[in-house]
Formats: sequence, C-alpha cells, structure tokens
Amino acid sequence: MPNSTDNNTSQQQQPTTNLLHTSLAENIFTIKETLGHSNDVILREITLDKLNNESIALINIDGISDKTVITDILENLMLDIDNEPDHKIDDLNVYIKKQCLAVGDVQDVLDFTVLYNVVLNGDTVILLDGQSKAIATSTKSAKDRAVTEPQTESVIRGPRESFTETLRTNTALIRRKIKSPDLWIKSRVIGDVTQTDVAVMYINGIANDKIVQEVLDRLDQIKIDGILETGYLEDYIQDSKFSLFPMIYNTERPDVIAAELLEGKIAILVDGTPLVLTVPVIFSSFLQAAEDYYQNWIISSLIRLLRYFGITLALLMPSLYVAITTFHQEMLPTAMLISIASQREGVPFPAVVEALLMEIAFEILREAGLRMPRTIGPAVSIVGTLVIGQAAVEAGVVSAVMVIIVALTAICSFLFPSYGLSNTIRVLRFPLMIFAAVFGLFGVMFGIMIILLHLCSLRSFGVPYMSPFGPIILKDQKDAMVLFPRRYLFTRPRLISQKNNVRAQQYQVHTKRNNQ
Repeated sequence: MPNSTDNNTSQQQQPTTNLLHTSLAENIFTIKETLGHSNDVILREITLDKLNNESIALINIDGISDKTVITDILENLMLDIDNEPDHKIDDLNVYIKKQCLAVGDVQDVLDFTVLYNVVLNGDTVILLDGQSKAIATSTKSAKDRAVTEPQTESVIRGPRESFTETLRTNTALIRRKIKSPDLWIKSRVIGDVTQTDVAVMYINGIANDKIVQEVLDRLDQIKIDGILETGYLEDYIQDSKFSLFPMIYNTERPDVIAAELLEGKIAILVDGTPLVLTVPVIFSSFLQAAEDYYQNWIISSLIRLLRYFGITLALLMPSLYVAITTFHQEMLPTAMLISIASQREGVPFPAVVEALLMEIAFEILREAGLRMPRTIGPAVSIVGTLVIGQAAVEAGVVSAVMVIIVALTAICSFLFPSYGLSNTIRVLRFPLMIFAAVFGLFGVMFGIMIILLHLCSLRSFGVPYMSPFGPIILKDQKDAMVLFPRRYLFTRPRLISQKNNVRAQQYQVHTKRNNQ
C-alpha cells in the first residue's frame, strides 16, 4: 500500500471534482459506473442498528483480495459496533480504525483516484454514509508462485531460491540476506494504465547518491501506458539506446542481487516479473557467476579465464575459418590444408556462404527448440541438429570441418552466465564473417577494433563499461579476469561505490594481519 503521507499529499493536489461525495449512494454509483459494472467488483453493504440504520459499504476485487481477511473485517464491524454500549460515537471513521479493524495497514482515502488505485491493488475500501472520507484496509491476497530454484540460471553451489512475480516476496528475499537498516527502498508507480509498482533498492552509505538520484529521475520521466516486464524499463533508462551489448544486468537469484548491492550497485524490482535489474553495470559482470565466490579461488580464476577464451572462440571462429580458407591458406599446416581442401572439394558454395548457411540453420534450430513445448523442444533441437548436420555433409552442401566449427561455436556461446551477452555474440558473428569474406584477416581485425572502440565508449550511469580494463584500475583487477582470495578483496569497485570503498570487516582483518 502506498505510504499514507504521500497519499495525503497527492490527494490535496487532486482537483475538487475528484473528491468523494458525502452520500454513500452517490459514491457507489460513481464507482460502479467507472469500473463498468464489472462482475469481479464485490460491493457488500451492511446496515447497523447502533448507527440509526446508517449504511456502510465494503468494496474489493474478487480474486486479488483475501476473502478470509474481508470476512474478519465484516465480523468485527458488525459485532463491535452492535455490541457497543449505548453512547454516541462521535467520529465513526476514527472509531472503526481504532476499535474495529484488526489489520496492519489502514489509511484514509479522500478521492476516487486513490480509491481505484487501492482497490485494484487488492485492498478493501470501507465507505461511510454521510462522510466524504473512506477507509482503506490491507487485504491483498497472499496467493503467488512459491519460491523455487532458478529456471534460467543453474545453481551448482549456493542458495537454491529464485525471485517470484510478487514484489513484496522479492524484497523480503533480499532483506533476509542483508539485515541492515541501511537497506533502503524507494517506490514508484509506472504505467498510466497498468499502475505497476516498481521498487529501487540500495544500501545507503555504500551506493553512490548521485547514481541513486539519476535512477529515480529516469524512472520518473517514463511516460507509458503499461509496464509488464523489466525489459520495458531497460529501454527507457539505459544509456546507449542502440548498442547491442546489454547495458543493464538482470538476474533471478537473490544472492546475486545481495552481492551486487554490497558492491554499491542499485537494484530495480518490478511487480509481476521474477527478474531484477541492477545498475550500473560493467562488461566483466556478464562473465562472472555467483559460484565463483563460493568455491576455491584458483578454480574460479581458471573458469573465468575459460569464459574469456570461450567468448573469443564464439565470436571469431567462423570468421577466422572464412578468412583463412579464402585468403590466407599459407597459415595452415600442409596436412590440415589438404584435409580441408579434400572435404570442400564437392561443396558448391564459397566458404562465407557455407558458414552463413550453417550459422543461420543452427540459429533456427535453437530458436525452434526454445519455442516448442518443453517436453519435445530439447529432443527436436538435438535430433534436428544431428540429422541436418550429417545429411548436409553427406550431400556435399557443407564440409565436415564447418559443422565442427559451428558446433564448437554454439557450445562456447553457452559458457556465459548472462543470456543477454550470448545474444550479442550471436549477432556480431555475422558482420565479422562478412568482413572476413571481403578483407580477410584485415577485415577481422578491423571488426574487432570497431567492437573494442565501441565498448570503451559506453557508459552505464556514468561508469565506464570496460572498467577496470579501460580505464585500468589496478585495485579492481583482483575481481576481474581472475579472482583473488576473499581476504584480499577488502575494497569495492572504485568507480561504482565512490562513497564507501572499503569493506570494513575484510579491511580490519587485513590490517591486523599486516600489523602482526
């Protein structure tokens, strides 16, 4: 429920024509007309003898309000007021809030705009005859999807819980991990029609205040009918609108968000989606996994180096094959050159067409596997890949080495913990193959230079996208391509958390050991 102070302020700014009527019948008529006499709008009217047969009406939405809580409210209203000793109730509004309602959140409603917002969020409004002020009570239904294991991010070691579609459940999962009074939440309602709740979470004293304010300002500037998923927000708040590289990090794991908050980043939660955004973001974040911090630092460092090697192969293997087989055959050993030439002897297409055909075919199979029903999708994609690849080689359409390269490229693209970066690499492979077919290795190098220059020009909420590599920050190299032991990670990323760079506990232990 919105904060009562904020609501009172907003109500004062509403035009007087939007205020509630003193007549209960007029209020009921206006509400029914505005909501189109929808059959899920439940209106319960009761008459109390102690109030000289005056009426009270309860309004809620069936399906999103808790019927048990509403029944308890009705019982309290009918029993408490009727059992009240024979003396005059001076202010019925105050009496109901203090004596009759056993719910945690109660607020006054003065106008129809707030009333509709409260009711459509699952709360119940009590309308009083003769008063232009209603009472809103918290009756949101607790029905939501249970906390389960992450669906898109596999867990090898670590907490096996993921976010759900309920905003309050998600904030509670984060608060369970960070039990600090400095974990602050700023709420926004975005979407003129959907009225979607959005929460901005950060740790006060660690997060950069300027970045926090920038995030809130960008959210306030969004003008849209509805927000159905975090992707709607990304397009509005990210810095570079036309970059293929993901400018905002997203995850469905609470432990990852807790770690990001401790580094000084800001989390953005949207009601109705299990994915949470974090800003600012740097390129190396997309090649790091939560399990890196839960196991031996040497193993984690080797795995990270493997990911960087994998992203290189996923991006360059098809273009290198095209460039070498088309322009630079002398770079291959004689035996390998003869083997590739014999395989391509019956292939009717040049190397670039062969590579493009195989890459497009694999992308079609992968997308089809994702869209098919879960029970048959993996089987169809695996069988389709094997059958098409084998048939294409036997028919002489493509060479066997091309099938190997495409398969290895596809496997390498799954090394990244972030699906968004994987999509970017998939797209960039195609222009690099075109450059390789036209200019050879010079074209490949030209494409790599363009990509690197573009990466170095990107910023996420003022933070360089390629830090700590560009600009080079030596202290932050401890958690970039390799991972140092936890006892040496006593500083936060310098360009992200400029307010408090020191992890207090680690710093104290490190200083104590040095003094000894």
